[in-house]
Amino acid sequence: MLSVNGVTKKYKNFLANDNLSFTIDNGEIGILLGPNGAGKSTIIKSIAGLLKYSGTIEINGLDNHDMEAKRQLGYIPEIPALYDTLTVEEHLEFIRRAYKVEDISVKEKLLERFELSDKRKKMGKELSKGMQQKVSICCALIHNPSVIIFDEPMVGLDPHAIKELKQVFQELKAEGKSVLISTHMIDTIEDYWDVAHIMMNGKIAATKHNRPGNPEDKSLDELFFEITEGTKA
Repeated sequence: MLSVNGVTKKYKNFLANDNLSFTIDNGEIGILLGPNGAGKSTIIKSIAGLLKYSGTIEINGLDNHDMEAKRQLGYIPEIPALYDTLTVEEHLEFIRRAYKVEDISVKEKLLERFELSDKRKKMGKELSKGMQQKVSICCALIHNPSVIIFDEPMVGLDPHAIKELKQVFQELKAEGKSVLISTHMIDTIEDYWDVAHIMMNGKIAATKHNRPGNPEDKSLDELFFEITEGTKA
């Protein structure tokens, strides 16, 4: 379970996140939607423990800076941060050992699933943006985290990887994991989300739950464009 309570983040005089609060329950896929500059990446980085902020963020009831909380968190950043001179296989092996994952087969399954088996000896600096993204996803999943946060995860991915990643989302949900996906591309999230938070100017402007309801309710597209552009979809 991921819990964000009253989180505010300022960069000098710029208010990037303004008193944000939301929860992603176990077995739930949450979406952060909004245009570039809405504050999505800032809250994602705060959850990952990369930024200082006011307020509280908890991973399964633990402060997100707690070491045990970090063990239960998986983070896929918007821009992959690989080591230039480590190979694809060495990246996964490094993370596997750091988290003391005993099952070596997990690494092989991820390499195969994301079509990286034949790239295992390539160094980070030799990889395309899409390949780096796939390595980043594998590194975030190898220790079987219970809370996983994705920041624009589909940028640069090929069609096969996008298909696999969408299947991963569904599997994580079925396993009772908490998943948070940040994106500005509404067409990439389709219909697999449970709750969507639309952000504007560092705040959550609206929240929509994905469940059968009144047919007159606004669709996510309609709500998104009304808030971000002041128009109907």
